[in-house]
Amino acid sequence: MCISLSSLILLPIWINMAQIHQGGPDEKEKTTALKDLLSRIDLDELMKKDEPPLDFPDTLEGFEYAFNEKGQLRHIKTGEPFVFNYREDLHRWNQKRYEALGEIITKYVYELLEKDCNLKKITIPVDAIESEPKSFIFMSEDALTNPQKLMVLIHGSGVVRAGQWARRLIINEDLDSGTQIPFIKRAVHEGYGVIVLNPNENYIEVEKPKMHVQSTSDSADEPAEKRERKDKVLKETKKRRDFYEKYRNPQREKEMMQLYIRENGSPEEHAVYVWDHFIAQSAAENVFFVAHSYGGLAFVELMIQREADVKSKVTAVALTDSVHNVWHQEAGKTIREWMRENCCNWVSSSEPLDTSVESMLPDCPRVSASGAARPAATRRSQRTQPEEL
Repeated sequence: MCISLSSLILLPIWINMAQIHQGGPDEKEKTTALKDLLSRIDLDELMKKDEPPLDFPDTLEGFEYAFNEKGQLRHIKTGEPFVFNYREDLHRWNQKRYEALGEIITKYVYELLEKDCNLKKITIPVDAIESEPKSFIFMSEDALTNPQKLMVLIHGSGVVRAGQWARRLIINEDLDSGTQIPFIKRAVHEGYGVIVLNPNENYIEVEKPKMHVQSTSDSADEPAEKRERKDKVLKETKKRRDFYEKYRNPQREKEMMQLYIRENGSPEEHAVYVWDHFIAQSAAENVFFVAHSYGGLAFVELMIQREADVKSKVTAVALTDSVHNVWHQEAGKTIREWMRENCCNWVSSSEPLDTSVESMLPDCPRVSASGAARPAATRRSQRTQPEEL
């Protein structure tokens, strides 16, 4: 078992604290000794030895990786697949490195949607002013004018963004496995207009403003002795909080706050917004949805809020491992009946492709996606064990 340097140094402190908590005749003396010990620890220097700086490249080339002709992510020099545990026993650092790479890949997929798939990036809200938070979706040139058919793609929850099904699959397998690009290209080839939703882009992050705590000494009506006691307690509390913060966040990462995007603050809101402002306005006689995981839940919520409109335009819905629940979402009988006739949920299963799979829900049929037909989005490679929330 590996123990970090910080754990070895802090272990005696924790033991002493436990002993003090239990009480004893020399408790005051131990407390004084503990405070002295804590004051002599340079925690900043200690954590620098444990964890390298969280300073990562902002390009694939900087990471020394590139996608080859098969769409596989490979190291430029060695040709090896991506390695998550780049530095042993530094899980947080490895995770941050993985997340930084993931952000680069998200931008790379956006570029592919525009350059390889010829989709347009459309800003939302459509009436957004310059200063407010914004998001975007992608559409083919004929998405709103194609008179025959329109394909709408919705991914699942987590870190994935427009054009992706699963970041792990992009990194560990290839672009065809983890992105929506094969679906988009086939749809365009077969004459569909295409709209790609971006339901996880719900807010922007900005640095949190620093809060200034007013000293209790400003309370002129309090006796001087009481004010001094309060100030002393505040100083001790701040000292303990700063000590903990240095250990939890040794590299002083910026504290961020979230500014939500108007009418797109959740995947469900986003689906309804795109329906109202784009899909419902399209000329297509037949609209088709492909929705993965939480995208299926977002579609059911769209049906609940726009039932008549959805029924009049949507011809069929292909769900993949959908996590919708008609009971929890309180979908009415007419919605459940429509889903039985017009939806199908392909789920992870070892059974042959399209084999019926039993379901406890009274809505759409569930059938096997088969291991050969679609790699399971939850599969983990031995090369990487990242955390994707």
